[in-house]
Amino acid sequence: MAFDGNFTGFIVKELNSAIDARIDKIYQPSTGEIYLTLRKKGFVKKVVLSIKNGMSRVHFTETKPENPEKPPMFCMLMRKHFSSAKLIGVTQKGFERLIEFSFEATNEMGDKVNLRIICELIGNLSNIVMVDEQGKIIDALRRSDIAENKRMVLPGVVYTYPETQDKYNILTSDIDEIYEGVKRKGELPIWKAILDTVGGTSPLTAREIVYKSGLPDFPVSEISDLENLKSGLNNFKNSLKGKGSPFILIDKGNPKDFSFSDISQYGNLYEKKEFNSFGEMLDCFYETREKESVRKRITGEVDRLVQNLISRANKRLFARVTQLKECEERENLRIYGELIKANIGLIKSGQERVKLPNYYDENLSEIEIKLDPSLNASANAAKYFKEYKKKSTAATTLIDFIEDDKKEIAYLETVSDSLSRCETLNDLREIKSELAVSGYIKQSPKDKNRKQTIGIFKEYKSSEGYRIIVGKNNMQNDYLTTKLASKKDLWFHTKNIHGSHVIVFCDGKEVGEETIIFASKLAAKNSKAANSSNVPVDYTEIKNVKKPAGAKPGMVIYTANKTVFVTPDIN
Repeated sequence: MAFDGNFTGFIVKELNSAIDARIDKIYQPSTGEIYLTLRKKGFVKKVVLSIKNGMSRVHFTETKPENPEKPPMFCMLMRKHFSSAKLIGVTQKGFERLIEFSFEATNEMGDKVNLRIICELIGNLSNIVMVDEQGKIIDALRRSDIAENKRMVLPGVVYTYPETQDKYNILTSDIDEIYEGVKRKGELPIWKAILDTVGGTSPLTAREIVYKSGLPDFPVSEISDLENLKSGLNNFKNSLKGKGSPFILIDKGNPKDFSFSDISQYGNLYEKKEFNSFGEMLDCFYETREKESVRKRITGEVDRLVQNLISRANKRLFARVTQLKECEERENLRIYGELIKANIGLIKSGQERVKLPNYYDENLSEIEIKLDPSLNASANAAKYFKEYKKKSTAATTLIDFIEDDKKEIAYLETVSDSLSRCETLNDLREIKSELAVSGYIKQSPKDKNRKQTIGIFKEYKSSEGYRIIVGKNNMQNDYLTTKLASKKDLWFHTKNIHGSHVIVFCDGKEVGEETIIFASKLAAKNSKAANSSNVPVDYTEIKNVKKPAGAKPGMVIYTANKTVFVTPDIN
């Protein structure tokens, strides 16, 4: 992300509007986040201080975090020292990713003291440090390990700033001097040379300087004319002096990056979305990423569970099919018993094997039968009959079990398919609830008492004006098909492929080919065949769709259907 030193400068400018505000509330909703509510006449804003992995940042926010019932110790200590403290300054150290809040507070003796909260936004080393009036550390969210760190970040130790990089400050340094510094990095690609020379730049901004300078992305030594770089650096310097234009680069609906000025290097590859403030922009960016991160984590957990269940069911199915194959020879056991019984007089005690004519064979060929020498002929026949009966009973039972295993695997694969199309946390909660109702996971006491609700469906409208609804998961599919739709509405589903139920609400009216094709494409798009072509989709009236008693969620049978073949090219 482009939360570099340059971007930090714009955040500091925006935060300065809170000067003279007092801290009204302090919250710590998670391990790496602090929220401060700042209040003064005509001004109430929250500031988030975050050092969460991949999300280190400081900015005004409208987010309303869920706070723990019992505040963590760090939060309680911050409340002790900073509650009602007056903000008297927000500064950045050079072009470093370091924001320092200075406060005027009142200590336990009633004396005025100057305290600081220092936010070090340095990747995995990010930290939030409270510093007292003597420059000593009150505490830090991340305390240093004495054995592994040269720089001590521990309570009672005098605070020292992180080491700074030896780079040019573009606002105070001469452009010609910076230009010569870049030239000295001849072995590096030009954007990396800028990154190593100009303080506060990120790879994104360094590449943008190169792009707007009209230079190729070659090693410095291979570029014959670098003069355009001076104007590129000057333009960049001027952009840092302005108010900035906060916006996000969006890739297929997902936020990819953000910046304080226009990014042109990608051309039309990404959509650009501008915002009124940096706080609003970062709220949008990080909230989306946070939700996606949580969604992926929960999806991953549920998907691993489902895949393990599918794997177990497949192993169980394989074992039962193998057992059934062994039972296929059971008819021979009955024949052996019958032949022994018919030839009792020819079999002597103590025999281990006997050859007898097989009167079940038209050629009366001889068959060799293994005997138990400890048993007489009659007992050997009874033994074979008993084994035959046992395997016959097992075969009948195994056939039922195998059918159940196949149904369970088919059902779990529909859950896996639904997971692949989850878009929101609520979608995931519905699937977890479905698995709990089906007995695959335990429900928490809170979930048991919670009323079962159906989430928001995907809704569309055909060119003919018909309302079309797509189920996101098996619970929605069941509700959509068995409760919401009427008997004369049209039902669509991919043929022999796991996917969503799609309903065209037409109430028996004649539906044109355009609507049928559109609904079929929606069914194909929301199925396991979403990336395939020429996908078969069945459709029929709801009255022809039945849910068998005891069937798993989303499982139905249907008749009187027609089939169309479509390519799911809907965006």
